[in-house]
Amino acid sequence: MLFLGRLTIQKGPEHFLLAAKRVLEKVPDTKFVVAGSGDMEYYMINKASELGISKNVMFTGFLRGADIDKAYRMADVYVMPSISEPFGITPLEAMMHGTPAIISKQSGVSEVVNHALKVDFWDIDEMANKIISILSYKGLTETIRDNGFAEVQKFDWRIPARQCAEVYNSVMLSPEVRR
Repeated sequence: MLFLGRLTIQKGPEHFLLAAKRVLEKVPDTKFVVAGSGDMEYYMINKASELGISKNVMFTGFLRGADIDKAYRMADVYVMPSISEPFGITPLEAMMHGTPAIISKQSGVSEVVNHALKVDFWDIDEMANKIISILSYKGLTETIRDNGFAEVQKFDWRIPARQCAEVYNSVMLSPEVRR
């Protein structure tokens, strides 16, 4: 299981650890990776210890380049439990690497992605259930992985960029602006 992002309240990393605790009650050999840095880093390390799950949680610190790609490819599931997320690029990156994603319903990306499991950030039990389901049901994992990968292939940043430029040009070329 992978959490990759800033370790800040907004990103919900504590919810990831709380769900990890629940998952480990059912699937005790599961490994959790927390990749990132931020103002909650030491809190998170201490929280894993307090929850008694530190032997199953690895903190990598901030990752760059090929290490990010490697983390996505190694993960069975990517989890983004954000409390508040205007959009959220990391689930798209995970899906691009063929990694099934679980995302919070409170993220903007949940409005545009169909092939990720969605959960309220605060619903630790449901988050844990979804993680366990992906670990336990090969058919579910393959369906989410394959459909997610196909879905993200259709995203093209040039389309909204072109639309934005068209709006800008139409405003700048309007007679009202030229006066």
